[in-house]
Amino acid sequence: MSQELQLHVNGEPRSVEVGTHETLLGVLRDKLKLFGSRGGCNIGYCGACTVLVDDKPVSSCIMLAVQAEGKRLTTVEGLSEDDKLHPIQQAFLDHSAFQCSYCTPGFILTTKALLAENSSPSREEIREYLVGNLCRCGSYYNIIEAVEDAAGRMRG
Repeated sequence: MSQELQLHVNGEPRSVEVGTHETLLGVLRDKLKLFGSRGGCNIGYCGACTVLVDDKPVSSCIMLAVQAEGKRLTTVEGLSEDDKLHPIQQAFLDHSAFQCSYCTPGFILTTKALLAENSSPSREEIREYLVGNLCRCGSYYNIIEAVEDAAGRMRG
């Protein structure tokens, strides 16, 4: 069974035909060709598939696409503006907060949600907020440094 969904992805309305069993991750990657979110564990544990749904981090591998109708979706592709990286993206680059980069989009989007809630988080608050994102390369020190730097950039 399928249905047409009206999605609001990265600030733009999108219409897409989906099966009622399809995950949001599958629709984003396979139908909308947004490859920033990545499948990892497929059980909502690793954070590689994180997207923002109404500004909250969500594991798109366990969310059905039909649940996203009428909600604002943000993928890592939607953060940059006018060919300029978002301050969080730039901080991750400047601090080499990645090695293989597979997990990076999820960390960046979760960081965006964190900084929207708390513009000046402590290291402990950063670690607690990012607990749902795993980096198999072990770049955690650089990730925390990048989040602290991004917070400063966004505060001005």
